[in-house]
Amino acid sequence: MTAPTDHRPPEASATAFTDALNAFTDRPHEPPPLQLIAPDGTLTLPPEQTPGYRPALLRALYRDMRMSRELDTEATALQRQGELGLWPPLLGQEAAQVGSAHALRPDDYVFPSYREHGVAWCRGVDPVDVVKLYRGVTNGGWDPRETNFHLYTLVVGAHVLHATGYAMSLAKRGSDAVAVAYFGDGASSEGDVAEAFTFAAVHDAPVLFFCQNNQWAISEPVTRQTNSPLHRRARGFGFPGVRVDGNDALAVHAVTRHALDHIRGGGGPFLVEAFTYRMGAHTTSDDPTRYRPPAELEQWRAKDPLARLRTHLTAAGHAAPDFFDEVEQQARELAHRVRHAVRTMPDPERLGVFDHVHAEGHALVDEERRGFEEYERSFTDPERP
Repeated sequence: MTAPTDHRPPEASATAFTDALNAFTDRPHEPPPLQLIAPDGTLTLPPEQTPGYRPALLRALYRDMRMSRELDTEATALQRQGELGLWPPLLGQEAAQVGSAHALRPDDYVFPSYREHGVAWCRGVDPVDVVKLYRGVTNGGWDPRETNFHLYTLVVGAHVLHATGYAMSLAKRGSDAVAVAYFGDGASSEGDVAEAFTFAAVHDAPVLFFCQNNQWAISEPVTRQTNSPLHRRARGFGFPGVRVDGNDALAVHAVTRHALDHIRGGGGPFLVEAFTYRMGAHTTSDDPTRYRPPAELEQWRAKDPLARLRTHLTAAGHAAPDFFDEVEQQARELAHRVRHAVRTMPDPERLGVFDHVHAEGHALVDEERRGFEEYERSFTDPERP
């Protein structure tokens, strides 16, 4: 019996397959991040076609970004003067944080990492409570139930799993609230984030993954973490992802609103990648001049989120000089209040470290407390050797 014969030339068969394979695997051109206000302050679309374009919103975004920057500036100075043990600056990321926070509802629940000072401000967390954590006088700083803003999470990426679990519970309760996880490009390389993506996708969890891609995971550039844009990772897990200009507060607000509408409508999770830049150090214990080229810093300085929104507000006639003067005065008052509170802040009661280890008493904790009390008395007991 004669074997079937392929009458096509081998070259043609191989070429057809190769072409089909290349068409399937070739990466499409990556468009620039979505943008509504360009760095020079001009709109990319006519006002009537620009989502959420309202002068009152623009002024509110500017005010909250300016207040967030002032808090960041003052806290950084306090750390340099020895008043705080550590501080993770948000300089350059104000638009990503404030723009997205303004799109949230009060009943949405936020899971921050440790740099979301702008989101904390917008959610109503007292800035003094934020700096308490970095002065070391509290283990948390605020009650998350009062503002639906969780405590800062210092374990990189762990809170993204917490947000996903909370979102699954929201769905079970029939709520249309959304859980929001803020994390950075470095955290996106953690296994916890991948696991959260899997659970969220499989369970259609109402969770917004908000990645602030500030280009540097401490001293590791994003190009050393992935060779594909971060927002595309969502596609592999089965849900949408979008990249937005993270220095454009209005665009961030519009994209976040779109993502939240998608989630509330039963569409499942959504990933927003805010393409921004960390202008300062990773934390005040870091020296970015050791790994970051100065030219890159200057390139991003020209995209400053506050400067571009102020330019637009002024050029469009949406804000007079009096408005900016008022905001500056409010910022100075905030800085003064934070500085005064920090410098007059009492040290915590040493035994307080044992108070909230368990919801109820525990024999081992009680034993450790007694041991610590005895140790402290040893410094004041004149009869002890």
